[in-house]
Amino acid sequence: MNINFAKKSAAILSIASNSFIIALKLVVGIMSGSVSIISEAIHSMSDFLASVLTLFSVVKSAEPADEEHPFGHGKYEDMSGFIEGGLIIFAAFFICYEAIKKMFTPVQSIDTTLGLTVMGISVILNIVVSAILFRVAKKSQSISLYADAQHLSTDVLSSLGIFAGLLIIKLTGLYILDAVIAIIVALIILKTGFSISKRTMNNLLDCSLSKEELDEICDYLNKFNNKDILYYKNLKARRLGAHKSIEVTFVFPKDMTILECHNHCDLIENGLSEHFGDISASIHFEPELSTKNLTNI
Repeated sequence: MNINFAKKSAAILSIASNSFIIALKLVVGIMSGSVSIISEAIHSMSDFLASVLTLFSVVKSAEPADEEHPFGHGKYEDMSGFIEGGLIIFAAFFICYEAIKKMFTPVQSIDTTLGLTVMGISVILNIVVSAILFRVAKKSQSISLYADAQHLSTDVLSSLGIFAGLLIIKLTGLYILDAVIAIIVALIILKTGFSISKRTMNNLLDCSLSKEELDEICDYLNKFNNKDILYYKNLKARRLGAHKSIEVTFVFPKDMTILECHNHCDLIENGLSEHFGDISASIHFEPELSTKNLTNI
């Protein structure tokens, strides 16, 4: 299946499932009188907005490079992921605010049976959809799809927490637990939001790839060190959405022709693409000027 088609289909599935869950939670939350369910509906609204952003970003990031964007449109995915993280954080603070208010004006009854039913449906649906998104995100290396899947995963955790809380309330009659559980869930959501925002902000600021990724690239480049390629230096690597970009300098023997150096660089570039997938390499080559300091950098 075409990767871009799979990404778009996954994003559309996320939008459809979130629309259904929002409507269900809002109606049941109002009918049951549960602040935790209403808060979950608000959380799902942020999921919905995130899903719309994801669809937009995967469409834009798939566009080829042009005059205004000579390096492509990959950072649309990073931008989308950063905004999604912000939406998660906002939803967490709003849930805390509403829950604290509810603690000072506790309700005397909640229709827990209705609440348990809708939370159970929400958990099952989000597990299925998030699993699909994670699978597509892994195959396509899509930052925004991964963020959306992570978003839905937090929804699964929060829904499970609320399900457990409603069950306890049903058994004990301690209605104040409704607000307490909503606050606990909000803190879990807050942590996820900060994690997503930090990762995508690093990409937007052109931070280097992770140490693990750099080590893997270094191991691969070291294979080319031989009598024709003396060593490499000045390795830089960054991420543009699902795309990786590296810059590196190779030092060749000073008697090697430009054509020979160029052919070696082409071989390395093709090998990098085959080994690491969606990656582009900008390779500079220099003649050996000294026999000193021939250490990889």
